[in-house]
Amino acid sequence: MKYRPLVPAFALGLGLFHSAGCVVAVDSHSEIVREEKRFTVQGTPDLRVATFDGSIQIQAWDKPGVLVEIEKRGPSKEAVDALQVVVEQKGDVIDLEVKPPKSESFSGIGLHHSAYARLVVSVPRSANIRARSGDGSITIDRVSGRIDLRTSDGTIRASEVAGEMTFDTSDGSVVVEGAEGQLVVETGDGSVNVTGKLGAVKLHTGDGAVVYRADPGSTMTNPWDITTGDGSVTLYLPRDFGADVDAHTGDGRITSDLGEPLEKTDSDRERRERDRRTLRGPIGAGGQLLRVRTGDGAIRLKLN
Repeated sequence: MKYRPLVPAFALGLGLFHSAGCVVAVDSHSEIVREEKRFTVQGTPDLRVATFDGSIQIQAWDKPGVLVEIEKRGPSKEAVDALQVVVEQKGDVIDLEVKPPKSESFSGIGLHHSAYARLVVSVPRSANIRARSGDGSITIDRVSGRIDLRTSDGTIRASEVAGEMTFDTSDGSVVVEGAEGQLVVETGDGSVNVTGKLGAVKLHTGDGAVVYRADPGSTMTNPWDITTGDGSVTLYLPRDFGADVDAHTGDGRITSDLGEPLEKTDSDRERRERDRRTLRGPIGAGGQLLRVRTGDGAIRLKLN
């Protein structure tokens, strides 16, 4: 392995952030450039990060500032150097974006298709995050705030997160563990698996199963909407949970371990037993609307 000299560190503008980098040539077909950008903030950081191609990893640390580690990879030094890193900071608002090479610089060569950038972001436990990837997975751990994660192609994984959260992927699964607050999940194609204590929930996949485990003590502060175009839905709810259920499957069966709702769509009991595709009415003491839909698949309501 051949190591090249460190790129000199520099400070920009008012000295709010610091950047350093190094280059490591792995072999004749792959080049890696790593650099760091450090930001000083006075309050809760409002961070917006984006890469046109590559994964994003966001994690909490015990320091007041923000660190963004950028790992650029490509088939050659020229391809890697052509990636553009655009940075701007105004107070506690930080914008960092990795852009592809300008088309006129590599017209016909196709190097911009091979080079990409991976981001590793360290932030205080309380932070507002907006992350975007054109093609890559996004993970976030132990962060509380307004969190908006979107990728065009890749999985999203989150653990021990809280606040107002939106996770959106055009193609990929979504896994959320230990969430608190309000959560919106959208995926065009992939499964959704969520656990936590959430007041407001919207989970949707165009094609895939949905599983939500509501932790003990969960209370609905707003209606819940859980839907899949093609797949099963399984909800694990606390024993003392209250909601007004409106569940329907286009092709499947609904089963419930939570007791029978007081009302159903059909008055004829024999017909209800034959057709269990729709279930409406309160469970527990009733409450906010719990809407569940699947175009093709079973719906299961279970005790957590």
